[in-house]
Amino acid sequence: MTSLPSIITPSLLSSIRSRPHLPVNTWYFIAATTLSQLNRPDEIQKVYLHALNQKLPDADATENAVPSLDEKRDISRRIREALVKAAAVTGVPKTINALLELKKVAPEELLDEPQSPSPTGRRSDVYDTPVTQILKRGQDFFEGIYGKITKRVMGQMDRSGTEDLGIIARLVYGYILSNTNVLSAVDTSYVMMAGLIPQDVNPQLKGHLRGALNGGATVEEVKAVRGIVMDICVASGMQMLDGNAPAGFGWRVEPADL
Repeated sequence: MTSLPSIITPSLLSSIRSRPHLPVNTWYFIAATTLSQLNRPDEIQKVYLHALNQKLPDADATENAVPSLDEKRDISRRIREALVKAAAVTGVPKTINALLELKKVAPEELLDEPQSPSPTGRRSDVYDTPVTQILKRGQDFFEGIYGKITKRVMGQMDRSGTEDLGIIARLVYGYILSNTNVLSAVDTSYVMMAGLIPQDVNPQLKGHLRGALNGGATVEEVKAVRGIVMDICVASGMQMLDGNAPAGFGWRVEPADL
């Protein structure tokens, strides 16, 4: 099999980690989500291993010190949870491939498997919590993202020609996205941005750009997240498509911004 060219280079890693205004403790799961959507799960290992082995120079430690075991566990859980949540917009097959590639290089003590369950508590959500409670949590989360336009957005899905689209949205928001035990609401918006920008789907991207602001992010932070996702996409070969091109690997319109 012909090997694909590298996307994640040392210079790109340095650039995305040091992006001004980028929220702390986010760069690696944003990068991993972007790579998963680009169908380059093989490149996620580089991001993960770099995150495990180097702190940011301005961290509360000696420059470039290795993270502690607890910090490595937090990094591992956050990157896995981002890939799980990304399934809502990138699809389960890409999440499967990304998580399996990640596991190949993850130390055993950093895994959360049946013998040491995930701290998300989703097993309890599914088996021990009333469905109405989970759906209500999802509805509240959805309203937190979309604010004043909540009814219009959900109404469009309910009246899309099949009410099943609205049901899918309620299930995804209830059981997947609204679980904030590992990633906060605003972190979840960053995951959604990283999954949507490579797909050339501006209507959905706009909602999550605003959703990040509604969750407490600043304009500068949202722009920084968008910026590193764009950098990874461009490094992968994505570009603006010519108006006459019937198809291609890129964007038909400039990805939405604030």
